Amino acid sequence: MTDPISDFLTRIRNAVKANHKVVEAPGSKMKLEITRILHEQGYILAYKEDKDEKGHPSIKIALKYHPETKTNAIKGLKRISRPGLRHYVPVDKMPKVLNGLGIAIVSTSKGVMTNKRAIVENVGGEVLCYVY
Repeated sequence: MTDPISDFLTRIRNAVKANHKVVEAPGSKMKLEITRILHEQGYILAYKEDKDEKGHPSIKIALKYHPETKTNAIKGLKRISRPGLRHYVPVDKMPKVLNGLGIAIVSTSKGVMTNKRAIVENVGGEVLCYVY
């Protein structure tokens, strides 16, 4: 697999479209940070770092649905920076997702954070994905 983050986002996207309650994906530090941000921003209900049957790290994510309409909190996930074409932005050109309604997850020198926090911290970095 050449792009594990893209695979991770695709697993979440497919689980949302199939109306699954829980999705499991192979774990890493970067994926765990992306999951932490999704939880902090209210896009997922909960997550748990676990080990699979072979002892490899994995992440279990409980997806968040509206109780009455059964719609998911995640409307879209879009991978921006990829191994073939990295996308770096300075702080003054930080992207706005859906005019501020969504978030961009950015990998900076101060860690993985949202685009809004990167502006407050005054750091640029690699735009990993958009979530809305």
